[in-house]
Amino acid sequence: MTTNSPGADLAPIRFDTKIAVLLRDDLAVWQRLNVCAFLVSGITAAHPQLVGDPYEDADGTPYLAMLRQPVLVFQGSADVLTSAHTRAIGRELPMSLFTSELFASGNDRDNRAAVAAVPRAELDLVGLAVHGPKNAVDKVLKGAVMHP
Repeated sequence: MTTNSPGADLAPIRFDTKIAVLLRDDLAVWQRLNVCAFLVSGITAAHPQLVGDPYEDADGTPYLAMLRQPVLVFQGSADVLTSAHTRAIGRELPMSLFTSELFASGNDRDNRAAVAAVPRAELDLVGLAVHGPKNAVDKVLKGAVMHP
């Protein structure tokens, strides 16, 4: 029996890289969602090759392209986040970050100024996102758990 559905005969797609977001576990739900969206936008901006093709429904209505691989979301304590940040820097993995000060800002210019005003060791991290080889990302996320 054959099927006419797109991709019916294609093998599963495997990715050599991983995109992961790590959120501090004490954030309010709205903060988690906001931080996650901002962090993923940073990975996407730095790696346009991760974006797939635009979508289109059966009626021909066009939709924007999205990342072509899953984004895994994790959570951890402030200490887990700080350790992950240090490991990501040590492994030279591309990373976006969100600090607590960014909740008070409403624009990119002020966000960048807020981060620039704080030494790396004193950043009050509430989230980060990394992209890289699966093994390296897994090591960066040591101690984190999947977000429920």
